[in-house]
Amino acid sequence: MHGAGGRMGRAIVRAIADDGKLALIAAIDREGGDAIGKDAGELAGVGSLGVTVSADRALATKADVVIDFSSPIATAAMARACAAARTPMVIGTTGLDAEANAAIDALAKEAAVVVAPNTGIGVNVLFHLAAEAARLLGPAFDAEIVEMHHKKKVDAPSGTAIRLAERVAEAKGFGPESFVHGRSGQVGARPEREIGIVALRGGDVIGDHTLVLAGPGERIELTHRAHDRSLFATGALRAARWVASVGRAGRFGMGDVLGF
Repeated sequence: MHGAGGRMGRAIVRAIADDGKLALIAAIDREGGDAIGKDAGELAGVGSLGVTVSADRALATKADVVIDFSSPIATAAMARACAAARTPMVIGTTGLDAEANAAIDALAKEAAVVVAPNTGIGVNVLFHLAAEAARLLGPAFDAEIVEMHHKKKVDAPSGTAIRLAERVAEAKGFGPESFVHGRSGQVGARPEREIGIVALRGGDVIGDHTLVLAGPGERIELTHRAHDRSLFATGALRAARWVASVGRAGRFGMGDVLGF
């Protein structure tokens, strides 16, 4: 588990302990940009779960699969280590930059990697339904996305909101240039080829995402609300099992894991 000290990392460590069929060989976090071993039991409050190691390469070599919920710079480092060891990964880190994506693409030539801004089963069903709804309703319906997360989330909009916008854009034949992140001032009438994305932050909200498809005389709203981080952990473990057994290199998403 890479990024084991974060909210999601702790939830996944607990889920591994509860699963009973998976073995956590290492829990890794970072301080000052350096990978350091952490005691898995201390991180998750579930007792001793196994050996910790202190280097990316060591973890990548020992593990059947690495689950990563860290930061873009840490993800890039781990992806490079996994590429060298040909170790599959599940990456739930959001806000990935060019360096991280380049490292992931290099890994995908050597091993299987699932990149998922949201590993929840329900929200990935939302992605699927959103694309279908946008396609069926056609250009007469405008798409707007609203997301809300806890006040400690550092990136905005969420990776889930961006992926939701991408799925809708694909269905509508738009590109990412259609995304508008909030509006202010005299912006004029809304153009047809636009998808608005608004990020709200406050309290301890785990994650709410709503797609509004507004047309003449009616609108459809598709919403997913996360009540507990364990749902993301459950999805991450499902992805880990899948990516460890898929038997071919490549870059995949949760849609592949779920068979969409």
